[in-house]
Amino acid sequence: MNNLILKFFLNPKLNFIGVLIIFFCYIYYNNNPNEADDFKDKNEWETIFNGKDFDGWEIKIRGEELGNNFKNTFKVNNGSLKVSYENYENFDDRFGHIFYTKSKFKNYHLSLEYKFSGEHLKGAPGWSIKNSGIMIHCQHPSSMLIDQDFPVSSEVQLLGGLGTGERSTANMCSPGIDVDINSEIAKYHCINSNSKTYHNDDWVKVEVIVNSNKIVQHIVENDTVISYSNLRVGGDKIPENYLNRIGEPIVDGYISLQSEGHPVEFRNIRIKKLNIY
Repeated sequence: MNNLILKFFLNPKLNFIGVLIIFFCYIYYNNNPNEADDFKDKNEWETIFNGKDFDGWEIKIRGEELGNNFKNTFKVNNGSLKVSYENYENFDDRFGHIFYTKSKFKNYHLSLEYKFSGEHLKGAPGWSIKNSGIMIHCQHPSSMLIDQDFPVSSEVQLLGGLGTGERSTANMCSPGIDVDINSEIAKYHCINSNSKTYHNDDWVKVEVIVNSNKIVQHIVENDTVISYSNLRVGGDKIPENYLNRIGEPIVDGYISLQSEGHPVEFRNIRIKKLNIY
């Protein structure tokens, strides 16, 4: 092998060809910087919440117009993104989501930490105690109906333990979609993961690895806890403006975080585009 490399550099013709290849590559990437940047971005983590404000994010709360942060539900708190109900008296079905809308995502690795705190809000559904979610492959919030509870999306359901018993986290819920698990359609709206229960209100790290609609994996503290595939419009929670799209594959979308009636915080929200074709 060493002799072949030596012959390459000693041979004037081959050496000239090598120089030409390097030269044209240099010219190409200098004249197409976006392609070089795109390749780099797919292999580096990007922080999508800056810990200071909601730059790049849009809020949609049930019953409110897009952009109205009703009673300051979403706020920045010591570098984290917090769902707060300190200005509420009653939940009144004000399901909310804050969307990152600077970019759609198709193939990616999402990572964040979440932590529940405080008291469950009066009037919120019983099932929403220590309950929130990461919504992936979301519709754009501008396409949501005024009284729509949840975006069409796949939900990474985040749950906290209640002190006794088991309560898994990073479950899969499917507002407005169908998915397959083990090559069969999921029978229920929510499917439990095999994660442990986190009873204490500590920070929990959750990751999601997404390959378009081919396979999605939920990971909790480095353990893969559920996988599913074949995301498409369907199920029993389809908004009226999606009824003519039943069966349509959901290959990409936006990311949002949920407010469902219990205070919760998110931090270290990062994403890495994956070089998958």
